[in-house]
Amino acid sequence: MSDSDGDHRRGRIRIVRGSASGPTALAAYDAALADAGIAEYNLSTISSVIPATAAVEVVDTAPDLGPTGNRLTIVEAEATASDPGTAVAGLGWVRSVDGGPGIVYEATGDDPDAVERRLREGLAAGADLREWEPGEVGVRIEATAAGRGVHAAAVVAAVYGESEPIL
Repeated sequence: MSDSDGDHRRGRIRIVRGSASGPTALAAYDAALADAGIAEYNLSTISSVIPATAAVEVVDTAPDLGPTGNRLTIVEAEATASDPGTAVAGLGWVRSVDGGPGIVYEATGDDPDAVERRLREGLAAGADLREWEPGEVGVRIEATAAGRGVHAAAVVAAVYGESEPIL
């Protein structure tokens, strides 16, 4: 891979998602991270600003983003449920209409429609706060049901670039 290819890959924000079940909430969450392709990294969460130069790409599962144990920068929505219940996680994103910077908001709950509504309302408020005219809104929702005695987790993450060594 040439340096310009690496720069291009680092300039991407990938929206990934995953869901899974397990015997505990943490086991379900770990499995949902694996389903999204990001379980092998040390996740470093950030707030929610999209740099003007970043490309946002929606994928289901992250590609190989570097060695196991590296730090991976993300914005994350994660929800868990049990006995029975529904876990819903969602991310929404929007850029200013002129293609400049943008924002990512996260929401969770047990109803996909309510999560999407909160995302859209939050993004509109965030654009208004920044005095941006918002462009097209993107939304990604992941929902999963937990059966009796089983935990379920849903994850949606905006993955910023590739992983970096943590040590």
